[in-house]
Amino acid sequence: MSQAVPSFPQLASAADQLFALLDRFQDIPVLVIGDLTLDEFLTGQVERLSREAPVLILRHESTRQVPGGGANAVYNLAKLGARVKVVGLIGNDSQGKALRGIFEAAGIDTTGLVVDPSRPTVTKSRIAGHARQSVTQQIVRIDRKSDALPSREIQQELAEAIKRAKVGTKAVVCSDYGEGVFTSPVIGAALQHSCVVVDAQKGLPRYKGATIFTPNLPEAELAVGYGVTDEVSLQHAGRELLEFTQAVYMLITRGEEGMSLFSHKGSIDHIPAFNQTDVFDVTGAGDTVVAALTLALCAGGSAWEAAVLGNLAASLVVRQFGTATTTVEEMKEALRSLLEKA
Repeated sequence: MSQAVPSFPQLASAADQLFALLDRFQDIPVLVIGDLTLDEFLTGQVERLSREAPVLILRHESTRQVPGGGANAVYNLAKLGARVKVVGLIGNDSQGKALRGIFEAAGIDTTGLVVDPSRPTVTKSRIAGHARQSVTQQIVRIDRKSDALPSREIQQELAEAIKRAKVGTKAVVCSDYGEGVFTSPVIGAALQHSCVVVDAQKGLPRYKGATIFTPNLPEAELAVGYGVTDEVSLQHAGRELLEFTQAVYMLITRGEEGMSLFSHKGSIDHIPAFNQTDVFDVTGAGDTVVAALTLALCAGGSAWEAAVLGNLAASLVVRQFGTATTTVEEMKEALRSLLEKA
C-alpha cells in the first residue's frame, strides 16, 4: 500500500510527538562504527606565480580540521546530545591525534579507536586561495589513505572493540564510506545488536538483517542495477532492496524529491523535502539524516517519525558549506517554522 506525500496537516497532527522525541535525544547511548576521515581546509591569499613552476604561491592564513566521512556521523550524533562511542581506524600520525582530540572535546568515548601504524588516518586536505577582495576558491585536494584492507589482526581487534562497546547502547550505526573498516568480522560483530542502522555506499547485502538502511538514490540505483526514474521503478527498487537485505525498513533519500520509506510489511511513505530553496551544500547531509533518525528510533519513535526528523535535520545542514551539524534547539525552531506554514 502506498501512502501519499505527507501534507502539513499530517505534520501538525504529529507535532506533539515529534517535539517529545526531540526532548528525549539527550544522553541516548549509541555506538558508531565508521570509516573515519579528517577533513582539512587550508586557506591562503595569492601572492604571485612561482618561479619554480606555473603554480600559485599562497600566503597561509588558516587551517581548519573537522570530522569527515564516518567521523561526521559520530560528530552529528554528539551534537544532537547522544552519548556516543566510536569504533574505527586511525593511523599513528598527527591527523589521527587531531581526530581523537576533536572527538574527546565533544565528549565522545574514543576507547574503541584502533591505531594501525601501517595505515595513514584517512585525510582529505583541501587547499583554497583567494586574491584580495575576491571569493575563496578550492585549488586542489590531497587525499591520504590506504587501498589495502586492514590485516586480519586489526580486523579482529576492531570486532572485539565492537563487542565491548555495544554493551549498554540502544543502537549501532554503521557508517561505511568504503575505506576498509567494514570487513566480515566487523560487520558480523555489528549485526549482533538488535538495532542496526546502515549507511553504506555499496555492498548493502553484506549487512543482511540490519534494521534500517539509508541509501541515497544513486546508491539505491547501484544496488538494484537500474535507474529509478518514476514511481513504478521507485517502488520496485524499494521492494527489491528490502528483499535482498532482509531489512525491516529501507529509507531512500532522494534530494529535492524528499525521502521514501519502505517497510517489510509493504507500506510506503513519501516524505517531501522540507528545504528546497536554501541548499548550498549537501556534503555530509546523509550523516545528519542517520544521526537524527537513529536517535528518534531509540527515543521510541516510529520509522515514519524518525524519517521526518532525519529529513528536518538535513534541511538545516544543507544551508551550510562543507560537513555540518545541527542541534535539537535548531531542529525545534525549524519544526515550529514548518508548523506555522500549516
